[in-house]
Amino acid sequence: MNRTTLPLAALDSLGSMGGLFSTTVLYALASGVAVGGGLALLAVAVRGLPAKPEHEKQKAGERAGELIRFAGRRGSLAAIVGLVVLLLTRWTVAGAAAAVLVFFWDRLFGGAAEERAAMRRVEALASWTESLRDTIAGAVGLEQAIPASARAAAPVLRPHLDALVDRLRARTPLPEALQQLADEIDDASADIIVAALILNARLRGPGLRQVLGALAKSAREEVDMRQRVMAQRASTRRSVQIVVAVSIAFVLGLSVFNRDFVEPYGTAVGQLVLACVCGLFALGFWWLRKLSTIETPERFLVRDESAVRLVRPRTPVPGAPSQQAPLQQEEGVRR
Repeated sequence: MNRTTLPLAALDSLGSMGGLFSTTVLYALASGVAVGGGLALLAVAVRGLPAKPEHEKQKAGERAGELIRFAGRRGSLAAIVGLVVLLLTRWTVAGAAAAVLVFFWDRLFGGAAEERAAMRRVEALASWTESLRDTIAGAVGLEQAIPASARAAAPVLRPHLDALVDRLRARTPLPEALQQLADEIDDASADIIVAALILNARLRGPGLRQVLGALAKSAREEVDMRQRVMAQRASTRRSVQIVVAVSIAFVLGLSVFNRDFVEPYGTAVGQLVLACVCGLFALGFWWLRKLSTIETPERFLVRDESAVRLVRPRTPVPGAPSQQAPLQQEEGVRR
């Protein structure tokens, strides 16, 4: 056989697999993707992208780094699984769905790990608050009690407390150092504790021991509540994983051992129907993932210097004294 006839034979064999794999359909899909991508890039080039503040650029860079690391861990495995499914079933939609499922497995079914991490963090905050309360009971100031309590902190909280101690040794004001601690922990439960410490550091009033004791008790109760909710959701999460595994195994088994039964899925209409089925599964996974997420309050101890803007009223306030105009023009609103 001549070597030039090998690509033609390969294309003929590929076209015999089904209507979706014919050369005409493949060329049409490739042309559509190329034209759509070109038009999208042209629109972006003409309109441009809005300028981002420095803090948003920094956050975007951090998210991009996390995405690259996540893609490096999961991307190769997802590509291999998708290729295997494509070779077994010869369905493009099935291969793409398998790759997406493997790539986002932790995001879809990793709620238990996130809940356990959040419970460990809240429990560590409760233990540190109790240690700080007991240390202050010995007539020790807050600046001396924080380094002493940091030595016995839990591993999940120890790096943040060590950084706090280093800032205090560098003569950083205590309220500023505590604010940076809240930003590093990035948890609503930590904001309540840090806010109490900031108020005491500024006002130096009595009653800090009682407040810390009440906050530690509240954190313990939150951990107990999360443990009960997690135990109730464990069976549902396991049932969902079993349903997913059985569905995937059933589809792969039919496509390998009983090809005639699933032959209609090899056509363009069959692939469209399969894409709709995969979309329904994805919608169900997203719904279950949303239901399994524990609603936590938003952080209130947020500081973003770039969000401070000077607001000047466009029209003068009727009846306002003239001496208040400079104050209104220089008023800083933190959002």
